[in-house]
Amino acid sequence: MKTVTVQGIYADLRDTLDITPLTELPEREIEVGGKDVHRPGMALMGFTEKFLPHRVQVIGESEMAYLASLDAAGQIRAFARVLDLLVPAVCVTRNLPVPEPVLALARERGVPVFGSSRPTVDFIDELSHHLELLFAARTEVHASLVDVYGVGLLVTGRSGIGKSECVLDLVERGHRLVADDIVEIVKTGDDVIVGRFREVLQHSIEIRGVGVIDVQAVFGIRAIRMQKRIEVEVHLQDWDENADYERLGLERQYTHILGVAIPRVIVPIYPGKNITVITEVIALDFMLKVYGYDAAQVLNRRIMENMRTGDRIARYLRHDRE
Repeated sequence: MKTVTVQGIYADLRDTLDITPLTELPEREIEVGGKDVHRPGMALMGFTEKFLPHRVQVIGESEMAYLASLDAAGQIRAFARVLDLLVPAVCVTRNLPVPEPVLALARERGVPVFGSSRPTVDFIDELSHHLELLFAARTEVHASLVDVYGVGLLVTGRSGIGKSECVLDLVERGHRLVADDIVEIVKTGDDVIVGRFREVLQHSIEIRGVGVIDVQAVFGIRAIRMQKRIEVEVHLQDWDENADYERLGLERQYTHILGVAIPRVIVPIYPGKNITVITEVIALDFMLKVYGYDAAQVLNRRIMENMRTGDRIARYLRHDRE
């Protein structure tokens, strides 16, 4: 994960959050140590226990009202308590006026202070969401990602096995490409991973013998997505007549990406097999399972029930002369 800096956050959010520097930005990069956003009301009053360092501080009406109640010396002492805890930056919401002694102390310590017109709660929500994404675990995989009936399918397999061709066929049938060749994956929740395209590749597909195809230019805007939650891995594998492939689907396989387990379906490849239709069925079957219907389990229960009742039915039918 790349280093998160105050300068980077300002560049990303200055328009979204209407951020204006109230002090000069230092030339040195100021690192942010965590995704948490603090309101330093207790720290201003002297209670600094449990206070995490290197976190962005947001000052709203309550904190500014407290500072306004102090004289210049008191404002310096209160604000110094916060700066002593190694904060990377301070943001003041609602365009609240900041006392000059506070700004002077911030300049002296080299801690940038920003102003914003946004309400405090909105500002914190937007900043927290942005920091969560910046600090989220992430990785890249050699695969293709496509949205099939609203299900994010990560198509994997050895190089040259036909991942791109399968995805291209799905796009031609009306499904939506997210990424081909390289998928950037971010963990956005305890059990949620989201994939997107690498910026330089965008929505391009490389087809051996044909070359690079721009999916948006060829199929239109409806054929692409910026990102999609990854819900199933479809692993394309060369057919092996000695392999023991799953026949009923009672034993589920899973793959783990960034600590998140997702179902894994292995699809053996041989000439004439319609991988596109199989991939669509995998997506539909996953949706049924989400809604509580598992075809393999239903068939298994039907077989077990037939084993329990079959002899009784057969005896009844043997003696039924009508």
